[in-house]
Amino acid sequence: MENGKVREMIKTAFICVLSCLVAFLVYFALPSRGGKKQVVAAQEVQVEGALLPIAVVNTDSISMQYTFAVEGKEKLASQYEEAILKLDSKAKALQKEAETFKQDYLNFQKKVEVGAFLSRERAESEAAKLEKKQQQLMAKEQDLENLRQQLSNEFMANQAALVQQLQDSVEAYLREYNADGHLHLIINDAVVLNKVAGYDITEEVVEALNARYKK
Repeated sequence: MENGKVREMIKTAFICVLSCLVAFLVYFALPSRGGKKQVVAAQEVQVEGALLPIAVVNTDSISMQYTFAVEGKEKLASQYEEAILKLDSKAKALQKEAETFKQDYLNFQKKVEVGAFLSRERAESEAAKLEKKQQQLMAKEQDLENLRQQLSNEFMANQAALVQQLQDSVEAYLREYNADGHLHLIINDAVVLNKVAGYDITEEVVEALNARYKK
C-alpha cells in the first residue's frame, strides 16, 4: 500500500504554513494627532520636502527570529514526521496482510482447478473464509484512508492556528507601538519596491516580541 498521497498532502500543508509565516501582511493606516509631526527613531522618510511618518517590518525576518514562530514551526515539523511514521507503519502492516490474502486466494484457485477439496462443502467453507478476509481488508483500507484525512485535517488546523496566533501577536504589538499615532503607516517589507535606509523597525519589533514571549 502506498502512503505517498498523504505524505504529499501533509508536506504541502507544511510548506504552506512556512509560506504563510513569511508572507502575512501587517498593514495599519492610522491618522496622526492634531497634525503635529513627530520624529521617532528615524522612521519618517523625507519625500519631496514632506515628511511621511511610516515604518516597515520584514515579516520574513520576524518568522525566522521570533521565538514563538520558530517553536511553532518546530512543533508542526514534529507533527508532520509523526503522522508520516504512523501512516507508514499501518500501511506496511496492511500491505503484508493483503499479500498474504493474495497468496491464500491463489492457493484456493489451484485447489479448485486440481480438485483437491474432498467435498463441495469444504470448498465453500474456504471460499467463505476468503470472502470474509477480503471484507476485513477493505474495512482496514478505509480506516487507513480515514486516518490519513484525520491527520491531514489536524495538521492544517494547527497550521491555521499558528499563523493566526502569529499575526495576532505582531499586530497587537504594533497597535501598542503606534498607540500615540506617530506613524501613519506600518507596512510589510514584502510589498515595498524601494525604500530609504533607516526606517525599518523589524529588529526592534522582534526584540520586543521575544522579550514578551519569554515572560
